[in-house]
Amino acid sequence: MAHLELKPKRDVSSFRKLAIGSWATAYDPTVYGTLTVRMDAALAYLDAFHQRTGVRLTPLHLVLKALGEALRRCPDANALLRFQRIYLRQHVTLCALVPDGDPRRPGLTPARIQDVDRKSVHAVALELEAAVARAREGRDAGLERGRGLLQRVPSLLLHRFTGLLSFLSYTLNVDPGWLGLPRDPFGSAVVVDAGTLGLDTAYLPLAPFTRVPIFLAPGAVREVAVVEDGKVVPGRVMSLNASFDHRFIDGYHAGVIANTLRELLEHPADFFDAPAGAPESTR
Repeated sequence: MAHLELKPKRDVSSFRKLAIGSWATAYDPTVYGTLTVRMDAALAYLDAFHQRTGVRLTPLHLVLKALGEALRRCPDANALLRFQRIYLRQHVTLCALVPDGDPRRPGLTPARIQDVDRKSVHAVALELEAAVARAREGRDAGLERGRGLLQRVPSLLLHRFTGLLSFLSYTLNVDPGWLGLPRDPFGSAVVVDAGTLGLDTAYLPLAPFTRVPIFLAPGAVREVAVVEDGKVVPGRVMSLNASFDHRFIDGYHAGVIANTLRELLEHPADFFDAPAGAPESTR
């Protein structure tokens, strides 16, 4: 008699197949941390930007831009390991994983943005929107080829398959275009908007095959009691929950990234795009 009553799941998404093929064991060098930032000024900035431009930005757009600036300020964290040596990336490329938006196919859609540190927050928002639309509508050829390839790989070979792709793409630094796959699909860091999933706090596991050393999950903006000038007042905060690869990112790097995120998100008018009709930021 069977120990449990089980049946195999037939409709396994490509995202879930990637997850299954990524980890052979729970052992890894991950460090977790949470930064809580005040969001009152950021929400006021988002509202002012919408009022003046008609463009509706979200906290995710600010987080992406702030993280891009953090990696520019801390280039040692914008890196990957090859042959047990650290190699610094020459571009700040971020990947946002957003909900598919289709209840019949629950999962996360990847959207890759290169040179985030060199683009305005408005440009980042437009590029993210376009990338998500292409992925959801099946117009991203590289993503579709990757999904199709994953569906054809037997489950027993997934771990070896993802390891081989990682070895070719990152260890040997071979362009996977010959397989019809996109280049560097996950970039320097991965951001998942956990707040849109209804979560205040979430810690993401590092996926070894991606060679990404930073996974960041901003939670939902929530109202809490805060202390200002010795008085308890209502305030709005957001948790930024990070997972780091401790093999080459330590407390110093995490501190630079955390301080940059706090600085930019709590003082958005000093850094992000000035809405139309306002003086442009010089930073």
